[in-house]
Amino acid sequence: MNTLTLGAARVGYETKVYFRSPDTLFFTFFFPVVMLGIFTTAFGSAGNVGTAPDGTGGISVGAYYLPGMIAAGMLLSGLQNLAVDIATEKGDGTLKRLGGTPLSPNSYFIGKIGQVFATGILQAALLLFVAHFVFGVALPQEASSWYTFAWVFVFGTITSALLGIALSSVPRSGKSATAVVIPTVLLLQFISGVYLQFYLLPTWMQNLASLFPLKWMAQGMRSVFLPESFQALEPSGSWDLGLVALNLGIWLVVGLALSLVTFRWIRKDT
Repeated sequence: MNTLTLGAARVGYETKVYFRSPDTLFFTFFFPVVMLGIFTTAFGSAGNVGTAPDGTGGISVGAYYLPGMIAAGMLLSGLQNLAVDIATEKGDGTLKRLGGTPLSPNSYFIGKIGQVFATGILQAALLLFVAHFVFGVALPQEASSWYTFAWVFVFGTITSALLGIALSSVPRSGKSATAVVIPTVLLLQFISGVYLQFYLLPTWMQNLASLFPLKWMAQGMRSVFLPESFQALEPSGSWDLGLVALNLGIWLVVGLALSLVTFRWIRKDT
């Protein structure tokens, strides 16, 4: 219970620190909302996405990009945020000081992952609010769609958080963390169907994206928010939710294993 109590207390602390950091707020919390607004405004005049040859059908640009932005938000809140944050705490000695307190690594992880969930839920709610009330995007009415949304969100958020903890061991210092992490995350967003329409990407790029979790997170979210007819645009012609769950499960286990192996209160080379 002491571990859980300390972990719960850390969730509140980590969340307060998160919302007091302007840079973190913009580049992780508000960034997907900003990008949704930019894409919807910039490309909205080009017409609907997936329009039939006779000019009918399709969905608005905002509706098409919404699932990708939700998936990107999960990755930013988890992987990018934690990788940079923990690497910075290692560099400035925060983790070394925490190592000398009763706080265990488990409580520390609970605090970090809990913060990712708290901010991720708020971010997703903000995205849905802006998409629906500002850009007129229709949201799903079926309970089954929201069930899919829930498990993809939980699965993807935990996976992203664990991979962020693992990736935090790569930067040599807190100052170099953003240079290592942000380009990696940005590249994944471009090849995984967040900023570019996935079905228009070259086959080799689609196959490359399939090796990483963001592609599956975005595909799972597309199954929630896009019409059933759009699954024909997926590489296999189906949403393949079973494969989405399998790949996220594999990456969750990989992230957990790497986190346990690589996490230290201090770097080995210090």
